[in-house]
Amino acid sequence: MKIVLCSSEMASLAKVGGLADVTESLPKALKGLGEEVCVFLPLYRQIMQESSHTLRDTGVEVSTWIDGEPRVSRIWETEVQGVPVYLVDYPPYFDRDHPYGTPEGDYPDNAFRFAHFSRATIEGIQALGMDVDVIHCNDWETALIPVYLKHCYNREFGHVGTIFTIHNLAYQGVFPKEILPSIGLDWSLFHIEALEYYGNINLLKGGIVFSQVVNTVSPTYAKEIQTERFGYGLDGVLRAKGERLFGVLNGIDYDEWNPATDPKIYANYEKENLWGKRRNKDFLRKEKGLRQGDSLLGGMVGRLVEQKGVDLVHAVVGDLVSMDIQIIILGSGEKRYHDMLMELQELYRDMVSVNIGYSDTLAARIYAGCDVLLMPSRYEPCGLGQMIALRYGTIPVVRATGGLADTVVEYDPESGSGNGFLFDAFKPSAFINAIQRAYGVYKEREKWQSLVRQAMECDFSWGASARRYLELYRLAQELAGGE
Repeated sequence: MKIVLCSSEMASLAKVGGLADVTESLPKALKGLGEEVCVFLPLYRQIMQESSHTLRDTGVEVSTWIDGEPRVSRIWETEVQGVPVYLVDYPPYFDRDHPYGTPEGDYPDNAFRFAHFSRATIEGIQALGMDVDVIHCNDWETALIPVYLKHCYNREFGHVGTIFTIHNLAYQGVFPKEILPSIGLDWSLFHIEALEYYGNINLLKGGIVFSQVVNTVSPTYAKEIQTERFGYGLDGVLRAKGERLFGVLNGIDYDEWNPATDPKIYANYEKENLWGKRRNKDFLRKEKGLRQGDSLLGGMVGRLVEQKGVDLVHAVVGDLVSMDIQIIILGSGEKRYHDMLMELQELYRDMVSVNIGYSDTLAARIYAGCDVLLMPSRYEPCGLGQMIALRYGTIPVVRATGGLADTVVEYDPESGSGNGFLFDAFKPSAFINAIQRAYGVYKEREKWQSLVRQAMECDFSWGASARRYLELYRLAQELAGGE
């Protein structure tokens, strides 16, 4: 198939969250299955200044009419892991410090920025003479592509299937209705069965309504978002999608995340020989100024926001320290969480390490050096951290929600089955209980070593998920042909 994947992030070029990893890994896996795939991405400042990839000017220019002005973009090209990547270059919108906003909030013109990117992508596909079977869009930043295809390019793209992936339903792209004409759409789309959303317009809703196929990134999350509790006001729209809504579990790139070859960790190791994992733990403690010993070492890697359960972590740290459990945290997010966690580091200096920001190297060292990975999320569409942790023999302690519930199975000390520890209630007591269960097994060295090896045998590579996406691409193409 000829597949175009459109995204606002890609790990090697511009990464904010898990979307970037999917944008890089899925096309690589599809190419490995023999499919023809390329990616469209905005050309952000950080790509121009920081990327080691060589950019080539295609010589193609495309024009859109956004916010009352003609916007002319140049299309650049590079290659990431053998996959062609086309970059939409419009400096007034993308030559900025961050893809989405500043610590003070989102850029106020984000609707125009990503409307331009969406329309310029369609124009770029045409100008480059691409023969396309399916266009795969991701999150609200590309949700206007299916809308534009249906209402502005139906003659040229009516045969092309569209699939829209929701990576996190909480982020929807809601903007004032008044901008509708300024993004090239008419008022006929301002009604409850199109873009209208409580008096505003909702771009993510447009992607859901006008794509042939919609999916999210785990089977459990696909069910959860059809409920009022997790639907963020769109549960009815999602239920109406019926048999065109699917859950496809994300994977991770097992070439990149491999403790046997990872150059970022202190010592490489495999499940048959775990001495290197112990060395990683010792060196990680030393680097972060934590007391050496035989206590359990827990890690947390991710955004420091309410969704990730930072409140629960903050609530239990004192209890963990009293149990002689250490914790290393890496991430950034809301300032209130930064301040809360830094206070804990000051209070428990040789037991708690808080690292504000993000580092690929430190993340890999946490996955390799910790005994358990803590993911007490309020909700989790998929989660990649628990998959990476399992790959490195670090046991996940997670809340049973979304993709965490689909990938982590409670360990049974009697039968030896399972790969981690789960809890249901979003309460400190439930979280501590799960950690205590993990610590109890940790103290039984043979059982723990067996659990670690079992975790490393889990397979969450992209192969099965990529083949499932191919099935959905074919379905989207069939549905487009029948409309």
